Parts: sequence; C-alpha cells; structure tokens
Amino acid sequence: MPEQTAEHTIKLAPEYAQELKFEAYPAAPQIDGVWFHALKKNRSENGAFMEYVRLDEQGVQGLPGQLTPRQISVSWAAPKRINAFHIHVKQEQNEIWCVLQGQLMIWLVDCRVGSPTLGVKRKLVFSGEQPMMVHIPSGVAHGYQAGEQGATLLYTMDAQFDITDPNEGRLPWNHFGDDLWAEDMG
Repeated sequence: MPEQTAEHTIKLAPEYAQELKFEAYPAAPQIDGVWFHALKKNRSENGAFMEYVRLDEQGVQGLPGQLTPRQISVSWAAPKRINAFHIHVKQEQNEIWCVLQGQLMIWLVDCRVGSPTLGVKRKLVFSGEQPMMVHIPSGVAHGYQAGEQGATLLYTMDAQFDITDPNEGRLPWNHFGDDLWAEDMG
C-alpha cells in the first residue's frame, strides 16, 4: 500500500489513498501546418451573429495562414457518428473546419513523409457554443466523432471536390487505435 507523503495536507483512508493519482497537464502536441483561430459569436436577445470568413484577392483575411477558398461545404453528422479517417494526397487540398452546431471530437494525425511532426496525433473537441476554426493541411489524416446531439460542420477547401476522381483517401476508422475513439471515463 502506498504511503501518504508529508506533502499531502489532507490525509485519506488507506483504501482511497492507494488509488489516488494526479493528472498531468502537458502541452498539447502540435502538428506542423495546423493552426487555430477563435471566432466570435455575437449574441443578443434576438439571436446570434458570427462572421466566418472575410475574403480579399489573397484569400481568407486575418488568419494565421493562407487559404484561397475553392469550395465551401456543410456536413451534418448523426449523433455519435464516427467519420474517419480521410486524407488528401492526389493533389493539394487544405481545409478549414468550423463546428456550427453540436460537438465534434476531432482527431488529426500527421502522415507526411519528411514532416517534422510525422506521426503526431492531436485530439480536438470543437463545439458550436464556442466556435473555432482549424486548418488541416494536405497529408494530415482527419476524422471526427459527433457528440450526443450530432453536429453541423462547415468546411472550406482550397480545391474543389471531383466526384469522377475523388481526392479523399480512406484509412480504417481504427487505423491509429480503437482507444482514440474511447469515451474518457474520467
């Protein structure tokens, strides 16, 4: 049975003390080329308004990186739906994702040869309550699981989808491990 140390001011009964562990809060792993941008949801008694993007000749204004939109799409995810993993490799296709409604647990995995962050996995939880954008570069596998209420995802791409030759390679949903999608119990 582990002994309680002098650094614990509050002493616990042995059956609790032996199970006690403390969380560590290391910095989240970074993936080269992935960036975030918080959006501001302006609320009033009549509802809410949010600016998604402003465009000029160079593309999207005011973001940490550059992306020139060629297509903007919306996806609706059923509750608890896992949509993973896809990756764009036939040609350059970078994306910006923004959850408008509901919640998504998003996983990003750097699969790019020569990347300084090759193999790095990053988990994000995005919600329509506190909108954020994430930039996903080509070669970074990405997927999501919708929350209990489902989710609405707005995404912008710098390449157009071609149904005759889709640039959407698929890896199995559990390619990087079943545990990625396991519920955090605590």
